[in-house]
Amino acid sequence: MEDKTVIITTLNEAWAANNSMIDVFLESFRIGINTSRLLNHLVIVALDDKAYTRCVELHPHCYDLTTKGTNFSGRAYFMTPVYLKMMWRRINFLRSVLELGFNFIFTDADIMWFRDPFLRFYPDAEFQIACDFFNGNTYDVNNSPNGGFNYVKSSKRTIAFYKFWYTSRLKYPGNHDQDVLNRIKHDPFVSKIGLHLRFLSTAYFGGFCQPSRDLNAVCTMHANCCTGLERKLNHLKAMLDDWRKFKSRPDSKKASGSTTWSFSTRCS
Repeated sequence: MEDKTVIITTLNEAWAANNSMIDVFLESFRIGINTSRLLNHLVIVALDDKAYTRCVELHPHCYDLTTKGTNFSGRAYFMTPVYLKMMWRRINFLRSVLELGFNFIFTDADIMWFRDPFLRFYPDAEFQIACDFFNGNTYDVNNSPNGGFNYVKSSKRTIAFYKFWYTSRLKYPGNHDQDVLNRIKHDPFVSKIGLHLRFLSTAYFGGFCQPSRDLNAVCTMHANCCTGLERKLNHLKAMLDDWRKFKSRPDSKKASGSTTWSFSTRCS
């Protein structure tokens, strides 16, 4: 983009299989409202060789981030050592993107993009992050952030924050990036460097934890509060079906009829 903003997601072999997570992720961009054009600004960061091979079959912008001595190809079950290493590899990589002078939206691949999110970002905020649960106050650090979706502008403050976030893993061993973020968001260092965190409303950036209920407003939906690849996929495919039905309605029915999800957003 003209302001040096890129959209970044990460991919391993498990999520790169045919008819798997990467396919529904890319499909959401294609059928969203004013989102297909954003695919040209999406970089898929492959964490293993097979993920990279599949990426180049599907998308023109792929980056090989394989790590020597680490196998990220299998299913990284929540909170296992491989999962933790993968999450922290991501944080360190995003810090390097900021150091190159690029702004980014980081998005997990289990997030469906239904509308251009830039219209819902705060123009004066350098670090904005989605929430598992949003309490209504975008400035309140007591919100529950989710590291799977954030918009970060490159600055001395955000670079310092990502360095602090990454090194804080040593202070809180055995915790993933989101848990550590929940600890350091109260740290005096954040206010010392002058970084103000902004938390995005689940009315626009929802998920299975706290869904965006209005299809006339939703920008993204995340398969959070949901474990297991098959469960996530089944729910996300049902979500895409709902979205297609919504888009096919006349505008008058979109405004007056039921505009919420027909499937259960509880992942079970």
